[in-house]
Amino acid sequence: MSAPTLDEGWLKQHVWPRFSRVLERDEIYLANHSLGRPPDRMAEDLRGAVDAWYRDLNGAWKLWLEGRERFRSLTAKLVGAPRADCIIPKTSAGQGLRAVLNALPGKPRVATSDGEFDSIDFILRVYREQDRVELKIMPWDEMTAAGADLVVISTVMFRTGEVVRHLPRLIHDAHAAGGLVLLDVYHHAGVLPLDLAALQADFAIGGWYKYLRGGPGACWLYVRPGLVDSMRTPDTGWFAKKDLFAYARPEPPEFGPGGDAWLESTPPVLGCFQALAGLELTLELGVERLRAYSMAQKQTLAELLPGVEGADKYHGAFVTLKHRDAAALASGLEKQGVKVDARGEYLRLCPDILNPRAELERAAATLKDLLAASTAR
Repeated sequence: MSAPTLDEGWLKQHVWPRFSRVLERDEIYLANHSLGRPPDRMAEDLRGAVDAWYRDLNGAWKLWLEGRERFRSLTAKLVGAPRADCIIPKTSAGQGLRAVLNALPGKPRVATSDGEFDSIDFILRVYREQDRVELKIMPWDEMTAAGADLVVISTVMFRTGEVVRHLPRLIHDAHAAGGLVLLDVYHHAGVLPLDLAALQADFAIGGWYKYLRGGPGACWLYVRPGLVDSMRTPDTGWFAKKDLFAYARPEPPEFGPGGDAWLESTPPVLGCFQALAGLELTLELGVERLRAYSMAQKQTLAELLPGVEGADKYHGAFVTLKHRDAAALASGLEKQGVKVDARGEYLRLCPDILNPRAELERAAATLKDLLAASTAR
């Protein structure tokens, strides 16, 4: 399957049939930046992994580990990781952050922004309260390396979708001062082209819950070459051992090669299988083409809804409407069959390749009516 550019007619013919189950819903779904809609094949992949358990019992590990390695390979290709083993499967982005924090010596100085997603922000504040890190929090658009041992910052802000444009300078400054950089790319990967090696990121965390349609548990940690081979984290387990099934206990403990040394205990393998169909589809269509289609859809919403922000190239995949009653607007839209969400005073709307223009027009008209009613009150 290939198309020089994506358009609604081509998608309707070639892509929408792969989503027959979710497209049966009588709903305009514009929360694609939150929980992505799964392809039909996702259920088949999961069924295959579960059937292997019934059929083969312990023998299922061959298929399960093949699925895990495919997850690592496809993720590496999508995010610009030089090696597949630089990708360490995790059940959450926060789990990846903790693995890095726990690998740093002493009481590291951590600099982060005020725009981080709640789980990342919460973990950092808890580490500070437990006297595990020194923490400095700055406005995201004024973020500096600030003499930090570790800089933690999202590449795209989760509330507004704004892209951190000074990221290359921030990474350069951190490295020049001897620090390391961890990027949260949850709202970037699969939306904007991403090359972690070119950015010279030391670590990155992300997941396929949203734009890659992989559901909960399909997350990962990236550790760059060099660090992945030399740094070790106490967040470990028997899957990080050398000669995994030899059950030897040498002193000192011997780790597996490269990124395998960052694995933990018996992994929850089904998360990898959840993500495969979405990963393959995204790579098949191409991030650049998906981005171009997304930009056109965002521009449509901006034209239909004056006051909407985020339709330009300096934002990710969703647009926002700033309103004091954003949560109430989201609730009102849901009652009328339009699913969006709100983060604080920002109403977030995210179309994707499964949304025809007619849905955007109906959603915009519904939101306009709600706004008019709100103003009248």
